Amino acid sequence: MVDETLAKSFERTGADYDRFRPGFPAAAARMLIPEPVGVALDLGAGTGKFTEQLLGRADRVIAVEPAAPMLDVLRSKFPDVEAFEGTAESIPVPDSSVDAVSVAQAFHWFDREPACAEIARILIPGGMLGLLWNHADPACAWDRAAHQIAHPAVADVDGTSASAAEDLPGFAFVERAELRWSERITRADYLGRWSTVSTFLVADDVTRTEMTQAIERILDRDPQTAERAEFDLPLVTDLFLYRRS
Repeated sequence: MVDETLAKSFERTGADYDRFRPGFPAAAARMLIPEPVGVALDLGAGTGKFTEQLLGRADRVIAVEPAAPMLDVLRSKFPDVEAFEGTAESIPVPDSSVDAVSVAQAFHWFDREPACAEIARILIPGGMLGLLWNHADPACAWDRAAHQIAHPAVADVDGTSASAAEDLPGFAFVERAELRWSERITRADYLGRWSTVSTFLVADDVTRTEMTQAIERILDRDPQTAERAEFDLPLVTDLFLYRRS
């Protein structure tokens, strides 16, 4: 069941989410849309972290997002994207009008059955759906330890992809891919990233401070991050591909 408090916590953020959250590898968009299509829609688009990867892969790119602060950032970054307020359970586009739908870091917030029905409604027959999640690389001990403190619900490698499955109503499963990549990040931005996570957003000031201090202690003790203002952060992007039945 979706935790509504956690889900709605993102309604209060926008610029910080865009500044601190990681993007997604271009390879994910190429797998979802191997050849250019007419219309691609990014659902739960946030500030456009994955929307950006759709540009150039479709004649029209549409973004749908329920949180106005995030949509404001997306519109300012990508004025050519058709951006609408909406939810996965009520997508403001016509039937069979979209060639491909992406859902990056958001499907676990959806009401699964009605969301799948809506996505199937807007896709053309045989249209593609891609579900994506970034998560910690299991080989990176210090990042995994930070997840255990700040976001234990998704600390396990497959935690954020638990909502995906080979059996998705209205869709035929195509494949799952695990894309490994890394980013160079400053210590300040790494700490700032945690401030945009739902558990931080809903926490009281004392709890938020305690979690931040605990993550700082991890960075101070690990030889890969201790006394460094900048370091490499390995990431894994899980991509689940489906075709509308």
